This record gives sequence, C-alpha cells and structure tokens, in this order.
Amino acid sequence: MADQRLIKFRELREKSLLGGGQSAIDKQHQSGKLTARERIDAFLDAGTFQELGALAQHTKVDFDMDKKKFPGDGVVTGFGEVEGRPVGVFAQDFTILGGSFSSVQAQKINKIQDLSLEAGIPCIGLNDSGGARVQEGVYSLAAYGEVFKRNVLASGVIPQISVIMGPCAGGAVYSPALTDFTVMVDGTSYMFLTGPGVVKSVTGEDVTQEELGGAAVHTQRSGVAHFRAADDNAAIELTRKILSYLPQNNNEDTPLVATTDSPTRVEEELNTIIPEDDNKAYDLVHLLDLVFDTGTVLQVQEEYARNAVVGFARLDGRAVGFVANNPGYMSGVLDIDSSDKISRFCRIADAYNLPIITFEDCPGYLPGTQQEYGGVIRHGAKIIYGYTEATVPKVCIVTRKGTGGAYVALSSIQMRADVVFAWPSAQIAVMGPAGAAPLVRGKEIKAAPDPKKALADFIEEYRENFFNPYRAADIGQVDEVIEPKDTRVRLIQILQVLQTKVQTSPNKKHGIFPS
Repeated sequence: MADQRLIKFRELREKSLLGGGQSAIDKQHQSGKLTARERIDAFLDAGTFQELGALAQHTKVDFDMDKKKFPGDGVVTGFGEVEGRPVGVFAQDFTILGGSFSSVQAQKINKIQDLSLEAGIPCIGLNDSGGARVQEGVYSLAAYGEVFKRNVLASGVIPQISVIMGPCAGGAVYSPALTDFTVMVDGTSYMFLTGPGVVKSVTGEDVTQEELGGAAVHTQRSGVAHFRAADDNAAIELTRKILSYLPQNNNEDTPLVATTDSPTRVEEELNTIIPEDDNKAYDLVHLLDLVFDTGTVLQVQEEYARNAVVGFARLDGRAVGFVANNPGYMSGVLDIDSSDKISRFCRIADAYNLPIITFEDCPGYLPGTQQEYGGVIRHGAKIIYGYTEATVPKVCIVTRKGTGGAYVALSSIQMRADVVFAWPSAQIAVMGPAGAAPLVRGKEIKAAPDPKKALADFIEEYRENFFNPYRAADIGQVDEVIEPKDTRVRLIQILQVLQTKVQTSPNKKHGIFPS
C-alpha cells in the first residue's frame, strides 16, 4: 500500500517536472527561450532549490477548465541560493496555458513573497505569461492585486527584481514596475498595457509587439526597464550580478567582497582627463573605471537618459552607488528624464544602505518650452528630495561644472552631503561667465571702446575670481580641493570614517515625493 502511494506521488511529481508536456517544451526552446525550471536551475546555485507548491492545481470548471489541469498551475516557486545567499524565486511556466495568471498562481507567488519578506531575503520573479487567465474572470484580477500589494509592502525592505523573459501585458506589467529593477530579454520579451490590436482599434496605429513594448523600447525610450540582455542565460547572469551589489535586506550592510585592487592605487591619468577646453567632452565611464575597483562598474538604465550615469561599483571591495553627469551626452545637463533616473536611484541606494558617490559636471537644467511644459520643475525637485532624504554616506566630487540650481541639487552641503571634494578644474558659480556678463557688466561692456575686448576681459576676471573651486572652498561649500589622481584613495578613506554614520530625519509617516 505504501509503495502505491509513493508511486502515485512520483508520477505526479514527474508530471509537474514536464510542465505543459514535451511538445510545449520543444516549442519554448524553438522560440529561443528556456523553460521555467531551466531558468531556475541556471539562476540558483546548483542543488539549492527547494520547491513549494509543485502539485498545486486550480479547481475551476467553467469553460472546460476541469479538463485543463496541470500540477503547479503554470508557475514554479521556491527558495534557493545565489552565491551562497538565500533568495526567494518564482518562474512563470509558459508551457502551461501560456503561463496565464490564475488565483492559484497568485497564492503560490504570494507565499514566496510573504516568506521572503519575513526571512529578509531578496525575491526574484522570472516573468513569462500571456496575461490574466480569462476563464477565471475577476478572480484573476484580484490575484494580481494580491501580488501588487506585497510588492509595495516589501519595497525598500528586501530587493525585488523582475526578469521579463517573455510576454508581460495588461495588469501584469504593474508588478515589475513596482519592483526595484526590471531586466528584459532582447527579441523574446515585451511589456505593454494594451496590445497592438487594441492600439490599432483605438488610435489607428499599426505597431508590432516589439515596436510597442520590446526590450529596446523600455530600456532606451520609456525607462520602464533598467537592464537589457541578449538571451535568457545572459539575463540570469546579469540578475545574479545585480544581487551581488545588494544586501539581503534594508537592515544589512552592503556586501563586502575580496579584491586585489589596492586601496592606495593612485591614477595619474585622472590629472589630465579633464580637457582644457570647457566645452570639450571626456570619457566619463573611463573616469569611473579609474576610480572604482577594476571591472566593478555596473550601470543602471545605461541606455536611458544618457546625460546622467548611475549604477553600482565597489571601493576596496565594498559596494557603493554612484551618480554622475555625462559631458559626452547633451553636455551632462539635467532634464526631465535624467532627473527621474537620478532621484530614483538615490532612493534605491539609500534604501539598501549603499553610500552615494556623486561626480558632478553639470552646466544646469535644460532650457526650453518642451521641458517647462513637461514639468521639469517638479521632476528636477525629485533630485533635491532624493539626496536630502538619503541618510547613507554621501560624498560629492565636483570634477568640472557646478552651475546654478543644478549645483545645489546634486549632493551639495545643503542637500546633507557629508563631504564635498572638488578638483582644481571645478567651476562652481551661479552661472557661467558668458551668462553673467550682461547681468553684471552689460552696460559697461556695451559702452566700452572695444566691446569684444571688454567682454573677454570680464570673462577672464570672472574665471579668476568666481568660476573656480576656491571661492566655494573659502566659504565651506567645498570641504577640500584635491588632486584628481588621489580621488580613489580619498574616497576609500572618507567612506571608512563614514561607515558608522548615523543620521535621522524628522519623525513622520512619510514625505510627499514630487509628482
């Protein structure tokens, strides 16, 4: 009798391992995608997966659903380890009813979300679903709501990462949008609220799934996704890498890894990386590579709002977050999109205890009606909010331009930066000399015998007296002017001091973030 029970159990277990069957698995492979179980096996350390809910099935009978039952009901859920650190994970199984989202799926995912939050470990979702299970009606919609609620409650407490490895449409897109990071796969993943058919019927536009919500769209144009990978395996490896920079939860310090990069490394190249010509760009990413531990820079939203560069890196093995203006794109100005990019990243870094290192070279906010009508004021205010709200160690290095309101917003002393360094090439002022001339000496320059010479003389005088780091240092807006080659050493030293930093904010339920 016992043998028969075991045989039945093993048969059910074997059936659950096959998902929707071999033909459905073959079709999944033909479309360039791994199955849910293959993805989990690739994501987790070998032999660490503990599955929950493998035999769960729906109980619906409408629309002949009683004839369409599969163990697991279209999602594989459980726990495992990534580099020896526990994580919760769920992977939707497209081979079972197109991965359609059901109330049973929600119950299984909710269980992983709840246990991950209780245990204080990251929760990773591998998404591949055709959307809500229509046959379940409002039950499926309520199921989505249960996932969304848990996304919000876990936000800023445990890392949440969504990996889009197939379709993700309709209400399903809100869960990834509520998590910390979204990774998409080129050619096989897409996200949109309404599909091409609805778009065509309502607006008359002809658009493909890829054009409407493919990986390139969301990493380059909308900013919805933070990373793009070439295929499933690359997306999984990237997700493991992202986790390596994050603590298990908001009560832990950032991960410390062994490094062979010397904390006393001095980079002579940094002394000449800033061009003599103020309007000439330089390679910002190379600058970051010279400062941080070799090979540790990981950009977030690399293809979006490229006038700002944000991401993770390491200093002497310790994970940090960085924000930088990119003079190689739009001269590094701040605009609507870059403001959103910077402010959100500051809040993520602060939530997970990553020090924020800012490299400032910004001529100001982008002018124009398009920006003003689009609300650059409220978007720009988000940067001020993000920096001021953050209580983690904050260090700013003004490498070149620090102009006007942008200087104040980008981790200035007033935004509660702990230390502000400046390079000798720094230009810190209310505005540049060309803009200041008509306001300060406009009449005199016009009345001069040689207005061009008078303007040139004013610009030279302005640069000497105002457009440099020394006036800001005189009044304590800059803590120290440093030699660029020493930047890495100085950052490591100051972060060691700030490692025990304790800073509080006024007691409140929560602030009101600019819309």
